[in-house]
Amino acid sequence: MRSSTETEALLRRTCDGVLTLTLNRPSHRNAIDAEMRGGLATAIADAGLDPEVRAVVLTGGDGDFCAGGDVGSFGELRDPRAYRQRSHLLTETIESLERLEKPVVAAIDGVVVGAGLALALACDWRIAAPGARFLFREGRLGLIPSHGGLSRSVQQLGLAAAKEALLGGDDLDARGAHELGLVSELVADATELAAASERRVGRMLLRAPLSFAAAKRVLQLAADTDLQSGILAESLAQMTLLQSRDHEEGLAARSERRPPNFTGR
Repeated sequence: MRSSTETEALLRRTCDGVLTLTLNRPSHRNAIDAEMRGGLATAIADAGLDPEVRAVVLTGGDGDFCAGGDVGSFGELRDPRAYRQRSHLLTETIESLERLEKPVVAAIDGVVVGAGLALALACDWRIAAPGARFLFREGRLGLIPSHGGLSRSVQQLGLAAAKEALLGGDDLDARGAHELGLVSELVADATELAAASERRVGRMLLRAPLSFAAAKRVLQLAADTDLQSGILAESLAQMTLLQSRDHEEGLAARSERRPPNFTGR
């Protein structure tokens, strides 16, 4: 089953339970303006509440992923209060991808800059085409990566690799980003991004929905806390999962040597 919803800045398409969100400001290399941010926030919230949506693919239209925040609006943010409000809204939208208890895959081509990097890093898996270019240009505007872009880089890459990416002064192509750990998977051509995303989502959905949700949330918590707190969270999540119907179904399917039929209960 397919359905689609379009606004000027964000396209939504659902097929077989997979919601594809396409950033759609090609004349601005899909830079995030207020309309796009609002559309993203609504779409992600809807995906979390809709049982028919099993996974999300985030991509950019017309050959680019996302050129960060709309530079044209920066002049409006001289008032620190206005900046903090806009920044908070965008940061919350990006964080909502991490909180979404369903698989989220980024399909990346073209430029990735600033908040675009933060968006990509908030996804569970990143697939890049050869034309993907990770540009660290904030310093040329007298700024630094924000909305979690800098912090997630350290969290996911480690301090040394994050310094190499953010301070070294080099742009990264898809292969360089993959070697550094910014990208999970490469494809040979941009035309393969959609199929590769579909395959990856299929593999991720082999895990029972409650198991995937718990693993995603505990992984995120473990990255931000001490070892003992992480182990406690694992144990609490495991106790809940042991009582689930999907756990019973997984055991039965293994015993009967058949694929499991998980229901998310």
